[in-house]
Amino acid sequence: MRYFYDLHLHSCLSPCGDMDMTPNNITGMASLLGLQIIALTDHNTCRNCGATIEAGKRNGVVVVPGMELTTSEDIHAVCLFPTLEKAMDWDEYVDAHRIKIKNRADIYGRQVLMNAEDEEIGEIEHLLLPGTDISIMNAYRKVQEFGGICYPAHIDRDSLSILSVLGEIDPYCGFATAELADFAKLEQLRLVHPILDDLHIVSSSDAHYLENMRDAAFTLELNEPTAAEVIRVLDTPK
Repeated sequence: MRYFYDLHLHSCLSPCGDMDMTPNNITGMASLLGLQIIALTDHNTCRNCGATIEAGKRNGVVVVPGMELTTSEDIHAVCLFPTLEKAMDWDEYVDAHRIKIKNRADIYGRQVLMNAEDEEIGEIEHLLLPGTDISIMNAYRKVQEFGGICYPAHIDRDSLSILSVLGEIDPYCGFATAELADFAKLEQLRLVHPILDDLHIVSSSDAHYLENMRDAAFTLELNEPTAAEVIRVLDTPK
């Protein structure tokens, strides 16, 4: 069965995320847009995933716990996990491998932790935007150790993407999937980067504001609507 997805969304925990991006607002908007499966992928953290999963259950939306990792090359990669427990293990690993600079909320924005009732329960002290010491060349294999999948984010963008930084997707990276911000660019990119013929291609919104969340348009063929099944499908060689 095919399910509508958006596998790249930010909450108010991302410093560039709007304060309206709360667990219930995100999942409620996803439901209104016709999305059935979403992933919460805040910058270098998974700590609002639990609340969003719970809110998703109330709103009839499956939430995959995830993260948008910033690699040592300043490349963004989407990381998805089959369970919240595995995501939080990855969160702990990344926290020990990222640059620690105190956040300036007046400059970068607040980094707000929430519960499933959209109540503030704290803030993350150190800025989540700086990179980690995890290389894009090893990110897929490292995430695999935690039971998840990793793939390059918004490869068609002019910054913070694997193509803008390295110019190519090295097969050594091991990716089975790549993400486009604008799916209409796929055919043009395939002419220059034939490796894309061998990868699953997903397109997600990378929304930091509710108004940037997209109407349901892209689907995945899944046996069941679960995080584990999303990962199985996206990690299966094409």
